[in-house]
Amino acid sequence: MPGRLILASASAQRLELLAQVGIMPDKVLPAHVDETPLKDEQPRELAARLAALKADSVAQKNPEHFILAADTVVASGRRIFDKPQDKEQARRAIEHLSGRRHRVYGGVSLIAPDGTRRHRLVVTQVQFKRLTPGEVDRYLATEDWHGKAGGYGIQGLGGAFVKKINGSYSNVVGLALCETLALLRGLGAGCHIL
Repeated sequence: MPGRLILASASAQRLELLAQVGIMPDKVLPAHVDETPLKDEQPRELAARLAALKADSVAQKNPEHFILAADTVVASGRRIFDKPQDKEQARRAIEHLSGRRHRVYGGVSLIAPDGTRRHRLVVTQVQFKRLTPGEVDRYLATEDWHGKAGGYGIQGLGGAFVKKINGSYSNVVGLALCETLALLRGLGAGCHIL
């Protein structure tokens, strides 16, 4: 029997996405790592590095398990939009993304009990419609921006701002399912649902 699966994430969205395809991790152990970008680090590099760092952090104390970790980075050019700490940060992010295309980088890392590591980076392009000041104010008043990279969740109220998407929808939610399932299957994590 393959080792048990641990999701190294505190994200309710990631857990929900896995449940949609019939995967229920045996444990959820959020990784606590420094998510500060390195000097001159590109958004794609940051997403990949943080996913690997989170997986490594949890694997150190749980070597007999499969460890699945992910990280989502929202960026416009080289400008990275983290999870806003307050309403003003959320406003700056949403106003910047208004009427523009941006990219969502999803890093996914899986470590097997034998120490084998596999990583994927998924990039999705998202275009927002142009938002009026009133739309921005009403959105910010909902608090839907809280805890979401870029200040929005495509699966929530922020989805009303999305004019166009090119790539993986689930990546924008928080976990690229197609690529994650391929990683799990490839390392024999017992994922044969689809």
